[in-house]
Amino acid sequence: MNDYSFGNYILMLRSRAGLSQSALAALLGVTNKAVSKWEVGKAKPGVEMIRKLAAVFQVSVDELLKRREEEAPAEIVKIVVTGGPCAGKTTAMSWIQNAFTQMGYVVLFVPETVTELIDGGVAPWTCRSNAAFQRCQLHLQLEKENVFMQAAQAMDAAKVLIVCDRGALDNKAYMDRLEFAALLEEFGTNEVDLRDHYDAVFHLVTAAKGAEAFYSTANNTARTETAEEAAALDDKLISAWTGHPHLRVIDNSSGFEEKMKRLIAEISSFLGEPEPFEIERKFLIEYPDLKWLESIPNCRRIEIIQTYLKSDEDEEVRVRQRGSQGHYVYFQTTKRKVSDLKRVEIERRLTESEYLRLLMNADTTKRQIRKTRYCLTYENQYFEIDVYPFWNDQAIAEIELSDENADVRFPKQIKVIKEVTDDESYKNASLAKIK
Repeated sequence: MNDYSFGNYILMLRSRAGLSQSALAALLGVTNKAVSKWEVGKAKPGVEMIRKLAAVFQVSVDELLKRREEEAPAEIVKIVVTGGPCAGKTTAMSWIQNAFTQMGYVVLFVPETVTELIDGGVAPWTCRSNAAFQRCQLHLQLEKENVFMQAAQAMDAAKVLIVCDRGALDNKAYMDRLEFAALLEEFGTNEVDLRDHYDAVFHLVTAAKGAEAFYSTANNTARTETAEEAAALDDKLISAWTGHPHLRVIDNSSGFEEKMKRLIAEISSFLGEPEPFEIERKFLIEYPDLKWLESIPNCRRIEIIQTYLKSDEDEEVRVRQRGSQGHYVYFQTTKRKVSDLKRVEIERRLTESEYLRLLMNADTTKRQIRKTRYCLTYENQYFEIDVYPFWNDQAIAEIELSDENADVRFPKQIKVIKEVTDDESYKNASLAKIK
């Protein structure tokens, strides 16, 4: 497990001293690669190197040694497994338990809140209104997640995977726009924070879409929907989560066992087990119809500011502010190219203060990239359409895949000019270069 705590401390000291990685490496008599490894938590300097670092940064050797030897906190990842009625979530939990326990994770499950409430006699038809029921559900959901996070932090474990059987944003699919807005106001939160405080979301498509013969209400007392209602609800749930940085939709294009295997593969890929590969295809498209995108329920508009940091030649490090309507979350991403289609990608969530501190290490040879991203779910695929202020006739559409040979199906409203996956000139890092 990477020790980001010590690495961030070294990065902070270097930034405060106004040194680049190359400059610090020269002072210490090491390579840029060594400094980079310390800062991303892949390695720690020895005692003699600690003494040199202390002299350069004018801090005590004891302080650096203490920081180096401090026990790294557990790596805690919180994901949502959601989906329409009769999608296979119950079975999925068993598969997740078996697969990731074997990979060394402590796996914790936050039970489905709506089922707990209905089984306990609290339901939309027993409360005075649906809004009152959804209020109870969201309150209990968030409280349970807090308890599970506290428990994870108290465990003697290197890796903890918290799996939420449905998440807080599932409520949106069961409420109208005004009810949901009132709920957010009452809880003092916003849709960005409620959606993006999970690390990843995996949606299992209801059997009512593509596996109708297997749709049933018999195995869940809280399930009352007809197949048609289940299919419509499935669409609403996908729409509710659209806009999340990592949403994957697992459909019924294969048998049920294969569906479960695809879910495990998607979660494994996200966690970086055995290695965090990203398979991405990129297309140059004609400038899209923004009114159409903003009018459809399965699309969300996101504002992004992306800043590249100083890094080694074989790596790309960036920080990103992402959100809408004044509400933002922050990430740091490190990418290393493996092939034209495949890259190792490590991403971690930042606090606002960490984000602002890392901006001090910005690569001044590149400009900030500001863009509007439209996250679009279409036929169980998740597209990210980036519209840049310096283009008025074209845009970029990206899709991440778990299989290099998977077909990509665009909606008819999106006109593809050409694929640019291998074209360096269309990568954000190239567009950011100051010419």
